[in-house]
Amino acid sequence: MEETVTFKANMLRNKEVQEILLSVYGALEEKGYNPLNQLVGYFISGDPTYITSHKDARTLIKQIDRDEILEVLLSSYIAIHREE
Repeated sequence: MEETVTFKANMLRNKEVQEILLSVYGALEEKGYNPLNQLVGYFISGDPTYITSHKDARTLIKQIDRDEILEVLLSSYIAIHREE
């Protein structure tokens, strides 16, 4: 039974990470930045100034470890492309 609970907790956390990423992406886009370039800069350097403070995007992204974000991104990418 623990596996089911853990699985559901992981799914909820993944959804939270995805929602934060989409919010940050939208805030960067609204401010006229290239969201992909800014996010890559943040992932590589860890410098939160790559992320705008518009709509609290910087605060949101700092709530999640960069490695956790990358794990969710890779998991999503692999899941999508395995189905093709």
